[in-house]
Amino acid sequence: MAEDWLTTQQAADLSGYHPNHLRRLLRAHEIKGRKWGQAWQIEKQSLKDYLDKAGKIDDKRWGPK
Repeated sequence: MAEDWLTTQQAADLSGYHPNHLRRLLRAHEIKGRKWGQAWQIEKQSLKDYLDKAGKIDDKRWGPK
């Protein structure tokens, strides 16, 4: 379903992370996504899970600035 996927810009708006950082997370398999040509799409639930995990870590370097 289309609503299960986000562009990197949509995910950046939702999370506060820069799109380039999200692409790094995708390449490191920290979040799930797929690549269509040159554009990444991020699985919405994977991003939510990552953000939930980030919110539970006391290290202030973890989240977006």
